[in-house]
Amino acid sequence: MLTVVQRVQRASVTVLAEVVSAIDQGALLLVGVERGDSEADADATAAKIQALRLFPGRTPMDLTLQQVSGGCLVVPQFTLAAELRHGNRPDFMAAEAPARAEALWLRVAAQLQAHGLEVARGRFGAHMQVALVNDGPVTLLLTVRGGKVIARTAPAPAGD
Repeated sequence: MLTVVQRVQRASVTVLAEVVSAIDQGALLLVGVERGDSEADADATAAKIQALRLFPGRTPMDLTLQQVSGGCLVVPQFTLAAELRHGNRPDFMAAEAPARAEALWLRVAAQLQAHGLEVARGRFGAHMQVALVNDGPVTLLLTVRGGKVIARTAPAPAGD
């Protein structure tokens, strides 16, 4: 499961010229579900996000969403599963089937709510316009596999 976490001053989702959800200070979460992702991945994603220290306090990244009374806008983003290595057209073979992806995306949102956070949602399968004011900017990439947060790989050394 891939999640782009953006600290925002505000964010909203519009579908067919109607604002369907919005938050003020908090986190915009673009959630991509890949084939093989599980309920454990959704739970681990929500647990990590609710514990992340994203907001300034004594240090620039000191306080959690709950500590700043921040909300989460959870948006399904299947294009995060795109493979771009070959050709110029994104390949979405790694994306989970829609019914399973929707269930796992909804589980992330439900688990965030269970952690006591205010949660707003995008609309699964809809053409959405996502508006945000990124705060910082702070944008993080969270990857969860097998129910655990996995480390980013180090970039390959530059050639001579």
